[in-house]
Amino acid sequence: MTSPITPGPTSPRTSLRASLAPATAPAVRTTAPFGRALCAMVTPFTPDGALDLPGAQRLARHLLDEGCEGLVLSGTTGESPTTTDEEKTRLVRAVSEAAEGRAPVLAGVGSADTRHTVRLAQEAEQAGADGLLVVSPYYSRPPQEAVEAHFRQVADATGLPLMMYDIPGRTGTRIAPETLLRLAGHPRIRAVKDCAYDLLGSQLVMAETELAYYTGCEEFVLPLYAVGGAGYVSTVANAAPRRLRAVLDAFDHGDTTTAAAAQRAALPLISLMMAGGLPGTVTAKALLDALGLPGGPPRAPLLPADPAVTAELLRTYEKLTPADTPTHEPAPNPTPEPTA
Repeated sequence: MTSPITPGPTSPRTSLRASLAPATAPAVRTTAPFGRALCAMVTPFTPDGALDLPGAQRLARHLLDEGCEGLVLSGTTGESPTTTDEEKTRLVRAVSEAAEGRAPVLAGVGSADTRHTVRLAQEAEQAGADGLLVVSPYYSRPPQEAVEAHFRQVADATGLPLMMYDIPGRTGTRIAPETLLRLAGHPRIRAVKDCAYDLLGSQLVMAETELAYYTGCEEFVLPLYAVGGAGYVSTVANAAPRRLRAVLDAFDHGDTTTAAAAQRAALPLISLMMAGGLPGTVTAKALLDALGLPGGPPRAPLLPADPAVTAELLRTYEKLTPADTPTHEPAPNPTPEPTA
């Protein structure tokens, strides 16, 4: 299916979309088809809980200026369960406009209903998304044959490249390595957001396929990258994009000691934001608000962080001084190379 959006021949989005075209030949380092350092962006809301599109555009530009190489919308961090289909589409359109072709914008379109997911994917394509994030169907706990069929139907519904989201702790259903091996043959299924906590299984799939593996767990940024992963899709990157990218930049410069130091330096903030008892959406929004960046309140059933938690988040963040990050000059945001 061809997107109805047809930018002019000199548009940055034209070259970006061309570079994200389905792979027809093996790529380097299992490639990073959406860039390396991706932010799982929060969905900013106004104080009364409405969608804050100007805030989303401001946050998107800030994240790209701070070194993010891709933006992922309407995932877990983006509060996809409590935003409407219309809000998701409006968000994709607004952030794509703000990104101006500088980096891929992926739309989270996962749901428990394959037909609904297909419709969201088609609407995201029409709104200007460069790719899709698709979680395995949740709650109904389908068998692997059904999981595979779900991803194939969504991948067949648009012309966009697709990142599968494997997070069995939330969905109740793993995308089994054997299923991933079969799905890797689909020309538009390009990547995995890996939150399965199975580094062995991830490596086995990476060894047999060209799927690009992005960790969704910040404590695995360096471990997965070191064995050939493509990078990360991070909640913590909303507040500390340079701190996480420093891990990848140091590793790419061959400085594994500094990469490990940068990973360790980020752990206190990672631990507090992602394992401190509150969802990452809540902690990310609290820290963004404390830093004067768009966040706003989470939607119920989530509740805002209390002032004491916010103060602790800010103290921990402020301890991540520039001295904690590598001195290497980061490479420019890479535009993925077109495949042959």
